Amino acid sequence: MKASQRLLVKKPVNPASFNKGGLAKTLSAFSLTMMGVGAIVGSGIFITPGIIAAKYAGPAAMLSFVIAAVVCSLAALCYAEFSSTIPLAGSAYTYVYTVFGEFLAWILGWSLISEYLFAVSSVAVSWSSYFQNLMSGFGVKFPAFLSAAAGTAGTSGAGFNLIAFVVVLAVSLLLVGGLQESTRVNSIMVIIKILVIMLFIGVAIFFVKPANYHPFMPHGVNGLVKGASLAFYAYIGFDAVSTASEEVKNPKRNMPIGIVGSLVVASILYVAMAAVLVGVVHYSKLNVGDPVAYALAVIHQNWAAGIVSLGAVVGMTTVLIVMLYGGTRLLFAISRDGLLPKVFRTVSPHTKVPVKSTWIFGIIASIFAAVIPLDKIAELVNIGTLFAFAMVSIGVVFLRRHETLQQIDSSFKVPFYPVLPIVSFLACIYLMLNLQAFTWHMFGVWLAIGIVIYFAYSYRHSRIRAGLRNKEAKS
Repeated sequence: MKASQRLLVKKPVNPASFNKGGLAKTLSAFSLTMMGVGAIVGSGIFITPGIIAAKYAGPAAMLSFVIAAVVCSLAALCYAEFSSTIPLAGSAYTYVYTVFGEFLAWILGWSLISEYLFAVSSVAVSWSSYFQNLMSGFGVKFPAFLSAAAGTAGTSGAGFNLIAFVVVLAVSLLLVGGLQESTRVNSIMVIIKILVIMLFIGVAIFFVKPANYHPFMPHGVNGLVKGASLAFYAYIGFDAVSTASEEVKNPKRNMPIGIVGSLVVASILYVAMAAVLVGVVHYSKLNVGDPVAYALAVIHQNWAAGIVSLGAVVGMTTVLIVMLYGGTRLLFAISRDGLLPKVFRTVSPHTKVPVKSTWIFGIIASIFAAVIPLDKIAELVNIGTLFAFAMVSIGVVFLRRHETLQQIDSSFKVPFYPVLPIVSFLACIYLMLNLQAFTWHMFGVWLAIGIVIYFAYSYRHSRIRAGLRNKEAKS
Protein backbone atom coordinates (compact mmCIF):
# COMPACT_ATOMS: atom_id res chain seq x y z
CA MET A 1 0.00 0.00 0.00
CA LYS A 2 1.33 3.43 -0.93
CA ALA A 3 2.14 5.99 1.77
CA SER A 4 -0.64 8.29 0.57
CA GLN A 5 -3.13 5.43 0.82
CA ARG A 6 -1.94 4.61 4.35
CA LEU A 7 -2.68 8.17 5.42
CA LEU A 8 -6.24 7.87 4.17
CA VAL A 9 -6.98 4.39 5.50
CA LYS A 10 -10.59 4.34 6.69
CA LYS A 11 -12.01 3.07 9.95
CA PRO A 12 -13.89 -0.18 9.27
CA VAL A 13 -17.47 -0.20 10.51
CA ASN A 14 -18.82 -3.32 12.16
CA PRO A 15 -22.42 -2.89 13.37
CA ALA A 16 -21.93 -5.87 15.69
CA SER A 17 -19.40 -3.80 17.70
CA PHE A 18 -21.74 -0.87 18.36
CA ASN A 19 -22.85 -2.36 21.68
CA LYS A 20 -19.39 -3.51 22.79
CA GLY A 21 -17.48 -0.28 23.28
CA GLY A 22 -16.95 -0.63 27.03
CA LEU A 23 -19.00 2.45 27.96
CA ALA A 24 -22.27 2.10 29.87
CA LYS A 25 -25.50 2.82 27.95
CA THR A 26 -27.45 5.02 30.33
CA LEU A 27 -28.65 8.04 28.32
CA SER A 28 -32.23 8.65 27.19
CA ALA A 29 -33.63 11.19 24.73
CA PHE A 30 -34.48 13.51 27.65
CA SER A 31 -30.99 13.39 29.16
CA LEU A 32 -29.48 14.01 25.72
CA THR A 33 -31.73 17.02 25.19
CA MET A 34 -30.76 18.36 28.61
CA MET A 35 -27.09 17.89 27.69
CA GLY A 36 -27.61 19.87 24.48
CA VAL A 37 -29.49 22.68 26.20
CA GLY A 38 -26.85 22.66 28.93
CA ALA A 39 -24.09 23.17 26.35
CA ILE A 40 -25.90 25.75 24.20
CA VAL A 41 -27.63 27.92 26.78
CA GLY A 42 -24.88 29.29 29.02
CA SER A 43 -24.08 32.77 30.24
CA GLY A 44 -24.36 33.94 26.63
CA ILE A 45 -28.14 34.07 26.80
CA PHE A 46 -27.83 36.84 29.39
CA ILE A 47 -25.33 38.80 27.25
CA THR A 48 -25.45 38.19 23.48
CA PRO A 49 -29.06 39.31 22.82
CA GLY A 50 -28.22 42.79 24.14
CA ILE A 51 -24.94 43.06 22.22
CA ILE A 52 -26.51 41.89 18.95
CA ALA A 53 -29.39 44.33 19.35
CA ALA A 54 -27.17 47.31 20.21
CA LYS A 55 -24.41 46.77 17.65
CA TYR A 56 -26.05 45.10 14.68
CA ALA A 57 -29.70 44.14 14.41
CA GLY A 58 -31.66 46.46 16.71
CA PRO A 59 -35.04 45.02 17.76
CA ALA A 60 -34.65 42.47 14.93
CA ALA A 61 -32.09 40.66 17.11
CA MET A 62 -34.74 38.01 17.66
CA LEU A 63 -34.66 37.30 13.91
CA SER A 64 -30.86 37.09 13.99
CA PHE A 65 -31.21 34.19 16.40
CA VAL A 66 -33.79 32.57 14.13
CA ILE A 67 -31.46 32.83 11.12
CA ALA A 68 -28.54 31.46 13.12
CA ALA A 69 -30.69 28.58 14.35
CA VAL A 70 -31.71 27.71 10.78
CA VAL A 71 -28.07 27.67 9.61
CA CYS A 72 -27.02 25.65 12.64
CA SER A 73 -29.90 23.22 12.15
CA LEU A 74 -28.47 22.25 8.77
CA ALA A 75 -25.34 20.92 10.47
CA ALA A 76 -27.47 19.47 13.28
CA LEU A 77 -29.43 17.34 10.81
CA CYS A 78 -26.16 16.01 9.35
CA TYR A 79 -24.91 15.18 12.84
CA ALA A 80 -28.21 13.41 13.56
CA GLU A 81 -27.85 11.10 10.56
CA PHE A 82 -24.25 10.24 11.39
CA SER A 83 -24.88 9.65 15.09
CA SER A 84 -27.89 7.39 14.46
CA THR A 85 -25.97 5.43 11.80
CA ILE A 86 -22.62 5.15 13.62
CA PRO A 87 -23.37 5.21 17.38
CA LEU A 88 -19.75 5.38 18.49
CA ALA A 89 -17.89 7.82 20.76
CA GLY A 90 -15.82 10.53 19.11
CA SER A 91 -18.49 12.49 17.26
CA ALA A 92 -17.16 14.20 14.11
CA TYR A 93 -13.74 12.57 14.51
CA THR A 94 -15.23 9.08 14.23
CA TYR A 95 -17.51 10.06 11.36
CA VAL A 96 -14.66 11.55 9.32
CA TYR A 97 -12.43 8.54 10.09
CA THR A 98 -15.14 6.31 8.60
CA VAL A 99 -15.75 8.21 5.36
CA PHE A 100 -12.54 10.20 4.68
CA GLY A 101 -9.72 8.31 6.36
CA GLU A 102 -7.28 8.52 9.25
CA PHE A 103 -5.21 11.61 8.53
CA LEU A 104 -8.19 13.92 8.01
CA ALA A 105 -9.83 12.36 11.07
CA TRP A 106 -6.75 13.13 13.15
CA ILE A 107 -6.66 16.73 11.92
CA LEU A 108 -10.32 17.15 12.81
CA GLY A 109 -9.96 15.34 16.13
CA TRP A 110 -6.99 17.51 17.07
CA SER A 111 -9.03 20.61 16.14
CA LEU A 112 -11.90 19.44 18.33
CA ILE A 113 -9.53 18.88 21.25
CA SER A 114 -8.77 22.60 21.08
CA GLU A 115 -12.50 23.37 20.90
CA TYR A 116 -13.33 21.46 24.07
CA LEU A 117 -10.15 22.37 25.93
CA PHE A 118 -10.38 26.12 25.40
CA ALA A 119 -14.16 26.13 25.74
CA VAL A 120 -13.87 24.61 29.22
CA SER A 121 -11.03 26.96 30.17
CA SER A 122 -12.67 30.16 28.95
CA VAL A 123 -16.07 29.29 30.45
CA ALA A 124 -14.37 28.54 33.78
CA VAL A 125 -12.85 32.05 33.77
CA SER A 126 -16.31 33.56 33.10
CA TRP A 127 -17.80 31.32 35.80
CA SER A 128 -15.24 32.72 38.23
CA SER A 129 -16.23 36.30 37.43
CA TYR A 130 -19.98 35.67 37.76
CA PHE A 131 -19.46 33.69 40.97
CA GLN A 132 -17.47 36.55 42.49
CA ASN A 133 -20.21 39.03 41.53
CA LEU A 134 -22.83 36.75 43.07
CA MET A 135 -20.87 36.31 46.30
CA SER A 136 -20.12 40.03 46.54
CA GLY A 137 -23.85 40.50 47.02
CA PHE A 138 -23.43 38.59 50.28
CA GLY A 139 -20.40 40.66 51.26
CA VAL A 140 -17.84 37.98 50.34
CA LYS A 141 -14.71 39.30 48.60
CA PHE A 142 -11.90 37.24 47.09
CA PRO A 143 -8.25 38.41 46.88
CA ALA A 144 -7.50 39.67 43.37
CA PHE A 145 -4.38 37.53 42.97
CA LEU A 146 -6.46 34.37 43.60
CA SER A 147 -9.39 35.17 41.34
CA ALA A 148 -8.04 36.62 38.07
CA ALA A 149 -5.46 35.24 35.67
CA ALA A 150 -3.26 37.46 33.55
CA GLY A 151 -4.91 38.70 30.43
CA THR A 152 -8.51 38.16 31.45
CA ALA A 153 -10.99 40.95 31.07
CA GLY A 154 -10.53 43.81 33.45
CA THR A 155 -7.30 42.58 34.98
CA SER A 156 -3.65 43.33 34.64
CA GLY A 157 -0.56 41.55 35.80
CA ALA A 158 -0.03 37.94 36.67
CA GLY A 159 -2.22 35.91 38.94
CA PHE A 160 -3.72 32.51 39.55
CA ASN A 161 -7.45 32.16 39.06
CA LEU A 162 -8.04 29.73 41.91
CA ILE A 163 -11.82 29.80 41.51
CA ALA A 164 -11.65 28.80 37.84
CA PHE A 165 -9.07 26.14 38.68
CA VAL A 166 -11.23 24.60 41.41
CA VAL A 167 -14.52 24.59 39.48
CA VAL A 168 -13.00 22.62 36.59
CA LEU A 169 -11.59 20.05 38.99
CA ALA A 170 -14.96 19.86 40.76
CA VAL A 171 -16.75 19.14 37.48
CA SER A 172 -14.09 16.53 36.66
CA LEU A 173 -14.80 14.85 40.00
CA LEU A 174 -18.52 14.83 39.18
CA LEU A 175 -17.91 13.17 35.79
CA VAL A 176 -15.59 10.57 37.32
CA GLY A 177 -18.45 9.53 39.61
CA GLY A 178 -20.43 8.16 36.67
CA LEU A 179 -22.33 9.43 33.65
CA GLN A 180 -25.78 8.71 35.07
CA GLU A 181 -25.07 10.81 38.15
CA SER A 182 -23.51 13.58 36.06
CA THR A 183 -26.47 13.78 33.67
CA ARG A 184 -28.87 13.85 36.61
CA VAL A 185 -27.07 16.87 38.09
CA ASN A 186 -26.89 18.48 34.65
CA SER A 187 -30.62 17.99 34.06
CA ILE A 188 -31.49 19.58 37.42
CA MET A 189 -29.26 22.57 36.66
CA VAL A 190 -30.70 22.96 33.15
CA ILE A 191 -34.23 23.03 34.58
CA ILE A 192 -33.16 25.67 37.13
CA LYS A 193 -31.57 27.70 34.33
CA ILE A 194 -34.73 27.53 32.20
CA LEU A 195 -36.84 28.58 35.19
CA VAL A 196 -34.58 31.60 35.77
CA ILE A 197 -34.90 32.62 32.11
CA MET A 198 -38.67 32.19 32.28
CA LEU A 199 -38.72 34.26 35.47
CA PHE A 200 -37.02 37.16 33.70
CA ILE A 201 -39.39 36.89 30.73
CA GLY A 202 -42.42 36.59 33.02
CA VAL A 203 -41.42 39.66 35.03
CA ALA A 204 -40.15 41.86 32.20
CA ILE A 205 -42.90 41.18 29.66
CA PHE A 206 -45.26 43.43 31.63
CA PHE A 207 -42.86 46.35 31.06
CA VAL A 208 -42.53 45.96 27.28
CA LYS A 209 -43.06 49.20 25.36
CA PRO A 210 -44.15 48.74 21.71
CA ALA A 211 -42.31 51.96 20.79
CA ASN A 212 -39.01 50.24 21.54
CA TYR A 213 -39.53 47.95 18.54
CA HIS A 214 -39.27 50.90 16.12
CA PRO A 215 -37.32 51.06 13.92
CA PHE A 216 -37.31 47.28 13.76
CA MET A 217 -34.21 46.91 11.55
CA PRO A 218 -32.21 50.14 12.03
CA HIS A 219 -29.16 48.77 10.19
CA GLY A 220 -31.06 46.94 7.47
CA VAL A 221 -30.53 43.39 6.27
CA ASN A 222 -26.76 43.75 6.59
CA GLY A 223 -27.05 44.36 10.34
CA LEU A 224 -29.46 41.46 10.63
CA VAL A 225 -26.99 39.08 8.96
CA LYS A 226 -24.04 40.33 11.02
CA GLY A 227 -26.10 39.77 14.13
CA ALA A 228 -26.86 36.24 12.94
CA SER A 229 -23.13 35.57 12.51
CA LEU A 230 -22.56 36.45 16.16
CA ALA A 231 -25.66 34.55 17.27
CA PHE A 232 -24.43 31.45 15.43
CA TYR A 233 -21.70 30.92 18.02
CA ALA A 234 -24.31 30.77 20.76
CA TYR A 235 -25.54 27.48 19.30
CA ILE A 236 -22.32 25.61 18.61
CA GLY A 237 -22.38 23.53 21.78
CA PHE A 238 -24.87 20.99 20.41
CA ASP A 239 -22.11 18.98 18.72
CA ALA A 240 -21.03 17.80 22.17
CA VAL A 241 -24.25 15.77 22.30
CA SER A 242 -23.07 13.54 19.46
CA THR A 243 -20.02 12.48 21.50
CA ALA A 244 -22.46 10.59 23.74
CA SER A 245 -23.86 8.30 21.02
CA GLU A 246 -22.04 5.21 22.32
CA GLU A 247 -23.63 5.69 25.76
CA VAL A 248 -27.21 6.08 24.52
CA LYS A 249 -29.82 3.38 25.13
CA ASN A 250 -31.46 3.62 21.69
CA PRO A 251 -29.17 5.77 19.50
CA LYS A 252 -31.16 5.39 16.27
CA ARG A 253 -34.16 7.01 17.92
CA ASN A 254 -32.70 9.08 20.75
CA MET A 255 -29.72 10.74 19.05
CA PRO A 256 -31.78 12.71 16.47
CA ILE A 257 -34.26 13.68 19.19
CA GLY A 258 -31.46 14.87 21.50
CA ILE A 259 -29.58 16.86 18.87
CA VAL A 260 -32.55 18.49 17.12
CA GLY A 261 -34.60 18.80 20.32
CA SER A 262 -31.88 20.67 22.20
CA LEU A 263 -31.46 23.08 19.29
CA VAL A 264 -35.21 23.78 19.18
CA VAL A 265 -35.47 24.39 22.94
CA ALA A 266 -32.39 26.63 22.95
CA SER A 267 -33.66 28.61 19.95
CA ILE A 268 -36.99 29.30 21.64
CA LEU A 269 -35.23 30.53 24.77
CA TYR A 270 -32.83 32.81 22.86
CA VAL A 271 -35.57 34.31 20.67
CA ALA A 272 -37.90 34.89 23.64
CA MET A 273 -35.10 36.50 25.66
CA ALA A 274 -34.17 38.82 22.78
CA ALA A 275 -37.79 39.77 22.05
CA VAL A 276 -38.54 40.78 25.64
CA LEU A 277 -35.19 42.46 26.25
CA VAL A 278 -35.47 44.89 23.32
CA GLY A 279 -39.08 45.56 24.25
CA VAL A 280 -38.16 46.63 27.77
CA VAL A 281 -35.07 48.74 26.95
CA HIS A 282 -34.33 50.64 23.75
CA TYR A 283 -31.79 48.64 21.73
CA SER A 284 -29.31 51.56 21.67
CA LYS A 285 -28.82 51.24 25.45
CA LEU A 286 -28.09 47.51 25.54
CA ASN A 287 -24.38 47.57 24.68
CA VAL A 288 -23.40 46.72 28.25
CA GLY A 289 -21.73 43.72 29.86
CA ASP A 290 -24.91 42.63 31.68
CA PRO A 291 -27.92 43.74 29.57
CA VAL A 292 -30.41 41.54 31.43
CA ALA A 293 -29.41 42.91 34.84
CA TYR A 294 -29.46 46.40 33.33
CA ALA A 295 -33.00 45.87 32.01
CA LEU A 296 -34.16 44.71 35.44
CA ALA A 297 -32.64 47.85 36.99
CA VAL A 298 -34.45 50.05 34.43
CA ILE A 299 -37.82 48.58 35.38
CA HIS A 300 -36.90 48.69 39.10
CA GLN A 301 -36.98 44.94 39.60
CA ASN A 302 -33.59 44.67 41.29
CA TRP A 303 -34.78 41.76 43.42
CA ALA A 304 -34.58 39.55 40.32
CA ALA A 305 -31.01 40.59 39.41
CA GLY A 306 -29.47 38.26 41.98
CA ILE A 307 -31.59 35.38 40.71
CA VAL A 308 -30.40 36.08 37.16
CA SER A 309 -26.79 36.04 38.37
CA LEU A 310 -27.48 32.67 39.97
CA GLY A 311 -28.97 31.50 36.66
CA ALA A 312 -25.82 32.59 34.83
CA VAL A 313 -23.59 30.65 37.24
CA VAL A 314 -25.78 27.55 36.93
CA GLY A 315 -25.89 27.99 33.15
CA MET A 316 -22.11 28.06 32.86
CA THR A 317 -21.82 25.05 35.15
CA THR A 318 -23.88 22.96 32.73
CA VAL A 319 -21.66 24.15 29.87
CA LEU A 320 -18.61 23.01 31.83
CA ILE A 321 -20.18 19.60 32.48
CA VAL A 322 -21.08 18.92 28.85
CA MET A 323 -17.94 20.34 27.23
CA LEU A 324 -15.63 18.57 29.69
CA TYR A 325 -17.57 15.37 29.05
CA GLY A 326 -17.27 15.84 25.28
CA GLY A 327 -13.52 16.38 25.47
CA THR A 328 -12.92 13.25 27.52
CA ARG A 329 -15.01 11.07 25.19
CA LEU A 330 -13.15 12.47 22.20
CA LEU A 331 -9.81 11.54 23.78
CA PHE A 332 -11.24 8.09 24.58
CA ALA A 333 -12.24 7.50 20.94
CA ILE A 334 -8.91 8.71 19.51
CA SER A 335 -6.96 6.62 21.99
CA ARG A 336 -9.05 3.53 21.23
CA ASP A 337 -7.89 3.83 17.62
CA GLY A 338 -4.27 3.95 18.83
CA LEU A 339 -3.63 7.55 17.80
CA LEU A 340 -3.11 8.63 21.43
CA PRO A 341 -1.58 6.68 24.36
CA LYS A 342 -3.77 3.93 25.85
CA VAL A 343 -4.06 5.78 29.17
CA PHE A 344 -6.86 7.82 27.59
CA ARG A 345 -8.98 4.74 26.81
CA THR A 346 -8.79 3.05 30.21
CA VAL A 347 -12.34 2.60 31.52
CA SER A 348 -13.24 2.06 35.16
CA PRO A 349 -14.83 -1.38 35.62
CA HIS A 350 -17.20 0.06 38.22
CA THR A 351 -18.45 3.34 36.69
CA LYS A 352 -17.69 2.54 33.01
CA VAL A 353 -16.09 5.99 32.77
CA PRO A 354 -12.64 6.79 31.28
CA VAL A 355 -11.38 8.06 34.64
CA LYS A 356 -7.74 8.76 33.73
CA SER A 357 -8.77 10.60 30.55
CA THR A 358 -11.23 12.71 32.55
CA TRP A 359 -8.65 13.71 35.14
CA ILE A 360 -5.90 14.44 32.60
CA PHE A 361 -8.21 16.60 30.47
CA GLY A 362 -9.66 18.30 33.54
CA ILE A 363 -6.27 19.12 35.09
CA ILE A 364 -4.93 20.60 31.83
CA ALA A 365 -8.09 22.67 31.33
CA SER A 366 -8.01 23.87 34.94
CA ILE A 367 -4.38 25.01 34.61
CA PHE A 368 -5.18 26.85 31.36
CA ALA A 369 -8.14 28.53 33.04
CA ALA A 370 -5.98 29.58 36.00
CA VAL A 371 -2.92 31.05 34.31
CA ILE A 372 -3.28 31.56 30.53
CA PRO A 373 -4.82 34.69 28.93
CA LEU A 374 -7.85 33.34 27.09
CA ASP A 375 -9.34 36.47 25.55
CA LYS A 376 -7.97 35.61 22.10
CA ILE A 377 -6.94 31.99 22.23
CA ALA A 378 -10.55 31.07 23.00
CA GLU A 379 -11.37 32.00 19.39
CA LEU A 380 -9.98 28.57 18.50
CA VAL A 381 -13.30 27.25 19.78
CA ASN A 382 -15.12 28.88 16.88
CA ILE A 383 -12.88 27.76 14.03
CA GLY A 384 -12.52 24.21 15.37
CA THR A 385 -16.29 23.84 15.62
CA LEU A 386 -16.96 25.25 12.16
CA PHE A 387 -14.34 22.93 10.69
CA ALA A 388 -16.13 19.99 12.31
CA PHE A 389 -19.53 21.20 11.07
CA ALA A 390 -18.20 21.52 7.52
CA MET A 391 -16.61 18.06 7.46
CA VAL A 392 -19.67 16.34 8.94
CA SER A 393 -21.98 18.13 6.50
CA ILE A 394 -20.09 17.10 3.37
CA GLY A 395 -19.41 13.72 4.95
CA VAL A 396 -23.11 12.81 4.71
CA VAL A 397 -22.70 12.70 0.93
CA PHE A 398 -19.97 10.07 1.29
CA LEU A 399 -21.84 8.30 4.11
CA ARG A 400 -24.71 7.49 1.74
CA ARG A 401 -22.21 5.94 -0.69
CA HIS A 402 -20.40 3.81 1.90
CA GLU A 403 -20.93 0.14 1.00
CA THR A 404 -21.17 -1.17 4.58
CA LEU A 405 -23.14 1.76 5.96
CA GLN A 406 -25.69 1.51 3.16
CA GLN A 407 -26.81 -1.75 4.75
CA ILE A 408 -27.39 -0.17 8.17
CA ASP A 409 -30.96 0.82 8.90
CA SER A 410 -30.57 4.39 10.15
CA SER A 411 -33.70 5.82 11.70
CA PHE A 412 -32.89 9.33 10.50
CA LYS A 413 -32.02 10.67 7.06
CA VAL A 414 -31.13 14.26 6.19
CA PRO A 415 -33.98 15.65 4.07
CA PHE A 416 -33.43 17.22 0.63
CA TYR A 417 -30.28 15.16 0.09
CA PRO A 418 -27.73 16.07 -1.28
CA VAL A 419 -28.67 19.76 -1.46
CA LEU A 420 -29.00 20.36 2.28
CA PRO A 421 -25.63 18.82 3.29
CA ILE A 422 -23.83 20.75 0.53
CA VAL A 423 -25.50 24.02 1.53
CA SER A 424 -24.54 23.37 5.15
CA PHE A 425 -20.93 22.72 4.11
CA LEU A 426 -20.72 25.96 2.09
CA ALA A 427 -22.33 27.99 4.90
CA CYS A 428 -19.76 26.73 7.41
CA ILE A 429 -16.86 27.45 5.06
CA TYR A 430 -18.22 30.96 4.49
CA LEU A 431 -18.33 31.63 8.24
CA MET A 432 -14.80 30.25 8.65
CA LEU A 433 -13.49 32.61 5.98
CA ASN A 434 -14.99 35.55 7.88
CA LEU A 435 -13.04 34.82 11.06
CA GLN A 436 -10.14 37.08 12.04
CA ALA A 437 -6.66 36.52 10.63
CA PHE A 438 -5.35 35.99 14.16
CA THR A 439 -7.73 33.07 14.58
CA TRP A 440 -6.43 31.45 11.39
CA HIS A 441 -2.82 31.95 12.51
CA MET A 442 -3.51 30.31 15.87
CA PHE A 443 -5.40 27.52 14.12
CA GLY A 444 -2.40 26.95 11.83
CA VAL A 445 -0.02 26.74 14.80
CA TRP A 446 -2.31 24.29 16.59
CA LEU A 447 -2.60 22.10 13.47
CA ALA A 448 1.18 22.16 12.98
CA ILE A 449 1.63 20.80 16.52
CA GLY A 450 -0.98 18.15 15.77
CA ILE A 451 0.75 17.05 12.56
CA VAL A 452 4.05 16.65 14.42
CA ILE A 453 2.33 14.47 17.04
CA TYR A 454 0.65 12.40 14.32
CA PHE A 455 3.85 11.46 12.51
CA ALA A 456 5.87 11.13 15.71
CA TYR A 457 3.39 8.85 17.50
CA SER A 458 -0.06 8.30 15.97
CA TYR A 459 1.04 7.04 12.54
CA ARG A 460 3.18 4.29 14.09
CA HIS A 461 0.65 3.25 16.74
CA SER A 462 -2.54 3.24 14.66
CA ARG A 463 -4.45 0.05 15.45
CA ILE A 464 -6.12 -0.02 12.05
CA ARG A 465 -2.82 0.35 10.23
CA ALA A 466 -1.32 -2.37 12.44
CA GLY A 467 -4.09 -4.68 11.33
CA LEU A 468 -3.31 -3.92 7.69
CA ARG A 469 0.38 -4.62 8.26
CA ASN A 470 -0.48 -8.01 9.76
CA LYS A 471 -2.65 -8.89 6.78
CA GLU A 472 0.09 -7.86 4.35
CA ALA A 473 2.66 -9.90 6.28
CA LYS A 474 0.45 -13.03 6.15
CA SER A 475 -0.17 -12.60 2.44
